[in-house]
Amino acid sequence: MMSKPTAPSLRSRAQRWTAWQRQGVTVGVCFLTTALLLPFPDTLDRANIIMVFLLVVLGVSVTLGRSSAVLAAVLSVLLFDVAFVPPRFSLSVNDPQYLLTFAVMLLVALTTARLASGLQLAAERAQQREQRTQALYALAHALSGELTQAGALARIQDFVSAQMPVRVAPVLALDGQPITESVQGGLHIEPHLATLAMAQSRVVSSQAMQSPGWASIYIALQGATTVRGVLAVGWNEPEGALATQDLALLEAVASLLAITLERLHYVEVAHASQLGEASERLRSAILSALSHDLRTPLTVLVGLADALQGIKPPLSENAREMAEAIHRQALQLSHLVVNLLEMARWSAGQVRPRLEWHAWAEVIEASLRHLGEALAGHAVSVQVSATLPLVEMDAVLMERVVSNLLENAAKYAPEGSRITVSVRECDTAVVLSVEDEGPGFDPQRIEAMFDLFARGERESSVRGFGLGLAICRHIVEAHGGRITAHNRSGGGACLEVSLPKGTPPDIAEEL
Repeated sequence: MMSKPTAPSLRSRAQRWTAWQRQGVTVGVCFLTTALLLPFPDTLDRANIIMVFLLVVLGVSVTLGRSSAVLAAVLSVLLFDVAFVPPRFSLSVNDPQYLLTFAVMLLVALTTARLASGLQLAAERAQQREQRTQALYALAHALSGELTQAGALARIQDFVSAQMPVRVAPVLALDGQPITESVQGGLHIEPHLATLAMAQSRVVSSQAMQSPGWASIYIALQGATTVRGVLAVGWNEPEGALATQDLALLEAVASLLAITLERLHYVEVAHASQLGEASERLRSAILSALSHDLRTPLTVLVGLADALQGIKPPLSENAREMAEAIHRQALQLSHLVVNLLEMARWSAGQVRPRLEWHAWAEVIEASLRHLGEALAGHAVSVQVSATLPLVEMDAVLMERVVSNLLENAAKYAPEGSRITVSVRECDTAVVLSVEDEGPGFDPQRIEAMFDLFARGERESSVRGFGLGLAICRHIVEAHGGRITAHNRSGGGACLEVSLPKGTPPDIAEEL
């Protein structure tokens, strides 16, 4: 809620007059005072007349300012001498003591004028600071409830236009990014100065740009974590100037704007995160429901296909081939459903690895036996040193990882090509590599290969849902390791699984 404007004071109204108007009023007031006192030269004591003139000087200094007060002090001394000191209506003085009276009167009048005008000016400045503080508080209150960047920027521009003869144009850019805007909010922006203000997080000004339509002051919008841009300030009229308190107010406005922009940014981040979590929960629920509902009929279908192949008397050749095709397709579909169910369980956090010390050679051998015919069309080379240390892992889960990596290589590598499985020891980890001689990964999509439903090609004839690498990533990360993908220099793809080396237990030698 904006503060209610106060009624203009007599001094504020008088300050709108020109200098000649204020001096004319001063002269009129002094002569009017003399005219009112002139009929009582013998009735009023001259000391009382001096007090009246000092009162006039005080009133002029309070209402019309210091220069008018000085003029009133000089006129009061002259008019007192001419109208009330014998010989009257003459500047000559019979008694030399009046010279001291004139000097003291002038000194007192000037001192009174100086003190009164100074106090009045200080009071006006205090009142102005109070009004600006209230307006700044109202602005902060309004920005705290603002929901859009456009609304926040509009409030800032309206506030500054109402408080001082300048206009502002917020120029937004993240920290480290150069500003390229040439015109923003009706102001010409100097990109070099704006970028300098952002880089150094300070106020940058240019004397050469002080003309209407050009931004000459750039204030960094420094948030709690990063610089959000700059607040460009330009003049509404030529040869403008800002007082120290005006610049301080602009810096406070820039700080409020930076805090508001940062709040709005994190509101958007939180909203996007909530949507992502909700969509992930929905997707996991759908995957879990589908996999559970499809698993039983697929198991029955595989069993029926097996029964058809072993029926007595044997089926005809065509019927047997159809039964084998049904069995093969049912197994592949069952494998996909198992992957869906496992991915849903990993997403729900229902799987925890049971860590024990195992040798990579045993895990690789078990994976090769499990795949069987899937690798029949490829030459598989295993390179595992006998001196490799044991690794703490869940052998069943890591067997699944190796199987998925080998199956993925067999799908995309051409028939008859070589697949190489190797394990090497590094400083802090043991790294398993699976290399093939296939087409490799799309360089622009390597980082996305471990996402759910990511495929090697957008339109591929290879069966699969794109869950294998996503499951591998979850399993490896649950072991405290990481999985990476890259293309080989000689062609083909390479997937690496890195697990922490750890300290394996001592195994006593058999006698």
